[in-house]
Amino acid sequence: MGLLRFATAGSVDDGKSTLIGRLLLDSKQIFEDQLEAIERSSHDRGYDYTNLALLTDGLRAEREQGITIDVAYRYFATPRRKFIIADTPGHVHYTRNMVTGASTADLALILIDARNGLREQSRRHAVIASLLRVKHLVVCINKMDLVDYEESVYNAVRDEFSQFAERLEFTDLTFIPISALEGDNVVSHSQNMQWYGGATLLWHLENAYVASDRNLIDPRFPVQYVIRPMSRRHPDYRGYAGRVEAGVFRPGDEVLCLPSGFTTTIESIEVLGETVAEGKPNLSLTMLLKDPLDISRGDLICRPGNRPHSGQDIDAMVCWFSDQPMSLTSTYFIKHTTRNVRGRIQLLRYRLDTETLHRDESAEQLGMNEIGRVTLRTTQPLFFDPYHRCRTTGSFIMIDEATNETVGCGMILGPAA
Repeated sequence: MGLLRFATAGSVDDGKSTLIGRLLLDSKQIFEDQLEAIERSSHDRGYDYTNLALLTDGLRAEREQGITIDVAYRYFATPRRKFIIADTPGHVHYTRNMVTGASTADLALILIDARNGLREQSRRHAVIASLLRVKHLVVCINKMDLVDYEESVYNAVRDEFSQFAERLEFTDLTFIPISALEGDNVVSHSQNMQWYGGATLLWHLENAYVASDRNLIDPRFPVQYVIRPMSRRHPDYRGYAGRVEAGVFRPGDEVLCLPSGFTTTIESIEVLGETVAEGKPNLSLTMLLKDPLDISRGDLICRPGNRPHSGQDIDAMVCWFSDQPMSLTSTYFIKHTTRNVRGRIQLLRYRLDTETLHRDESAEQLGMNEIGRVTLRTTQPLFFDPYHRCRTTGSFIMIDEATNETVGCGMILGPAA
């Protein structure tokens, strides 16, 4: 089944870190000394249970406050699949961290406390996952042990979320009642909820089909580095290293190089020095071309009949990261694929209320953790696709020129009208 990247989301204290700890423990991914250390730490902090959240909440401030602040990545594998987990913060002040963690996810896992139902952060995180085009969503209705495993409570929360999700863009929506603390329906089926006839969380993660989400139609290869050994053994070797972001490249294919506009043919494709038959999405490789064209870092290789948009005026959704508000008069570094240019926000079209989906067209700026639709103008043309078509060529980050701080990220909607 390959690799699955998924991100946890939801409100503060809904149990995200505890769920990951339970998932790792019950799938036997934790060593005995790790478990003993967590048990000792839980006892020292006065817990009357083993706090599995300590597995992912590694920062001192996280342990002291009992909340997640930064994105924590965990890796584990079962006989069926490999996983990369991004445990994202639930606090509203760390929404930007949630955006970072979910930006590369194939699946989002939103936790909802069965006692509290759908809260502001639950809605906010669902909206962000939808904006980031995470197509697969699993809603875990947690802490069922605290509501006596009542089916009616589960049904009420499920119906409330389903009604809200009708306005969002998810192709796969699944609900699972669980207790992360007790392990119900996480790895093994719960004897306390025999009314639930669906799969456990781990089974669903192992069998989630995400291969069709990859874009195999639009070949995109941003050049990262030009390899020129300049040795007597290989005097004419010129390879272009990078990662295939979409589509498929094969030797013999005619390709177009941007921005030059020259066309040539792929002579061969190498991975770790070995020749391969094709390059698919997410594969890092070296491409050798038939003609010695002038190509450098930041250029893009595609197919002549399937080229991306090219332009300096871009319509995008931006999530603002900095505590300094977005400025319409400042110039920012724009990092898009392997290309770096300068740019300026020309227009803020509206600020999005991520709880109600209301568009505030009177907004004049974006503050930290706020999301809005903007028109961006760059000093040089970018070669881009809409974000829903290709995440990499459809996204960018904004960097403050003076402080070198990453102040925002953007999801491209298309050329500005």
